[in-house]
This record gives sequence, C-alpha cells and structure tokens, in this order.
Amino acid sequence: MTRLECSVRNCLHNAENHCCKQAIIVDGCDARETSETCCGSFDENQEGTYKNLFKTPENRLEIDCEAINCVYNRERRCEAERIGIVGDGASEPSQTECATFLMR
Repeated sequence: MTRLECSVRNCLHNAENHCCKQAIIVDGCDARETSETCCGSFDENQEGTYKNLFKTPENRLEIDCEAINCVYNRERRCEAERIGIVGDGASEPSQTECATFLMR
C-alpha cells in the first residue's frame, strides 16, 4: 500500500494530515501535469466542526488512480511508495491535486 500524506486540512476525511478512508481515488484521466489531477474522494468539512472521533488516520492505503499517464499508475492503482495530496482550502475535488503525479 501507498503512504499518503494529505495537507487538505478542510477535508472531512483528514485527521492529522492523514486520510481516515481505507481507499481513495485520484482522478485525472487525461492529466499531463499535477494541476490536472484531483482527489476524487475529497469531501469538504463545511462546518469545520466535524472530527474523526471513531476513525483512525490511515498512513498507508489503497489508491485507485485514473491518471493513466502517471508513471506510478499500474492497472489503475497507484504504486508510488508515498504520495501527497494538496489543496488546503479546497471546496470541491477539482481544487485538490496529487502532488506526486509524474508524466510518463
């Protein structure tokens, strides 16, 4: 599994810069650079009061990847040892990105 570090602190699933979901999806089927990717699993914490009280932050998880032009994409799974999701302050998935994306 891939080590994920997420700096999108206003995501509903973020706790301690890690995701509390067991798996996420990176979108960007036609991406040629990081800004054309996004975390398709992003959900904004609109009230800013939700805390992941019952979930444990995952520092390694499965990442489905639609960014088929990325060197780390193997059969639509991310095989990078670690990736970073960025876009703090985002209000929708398109305002996030996979900072690890690397064009083939």
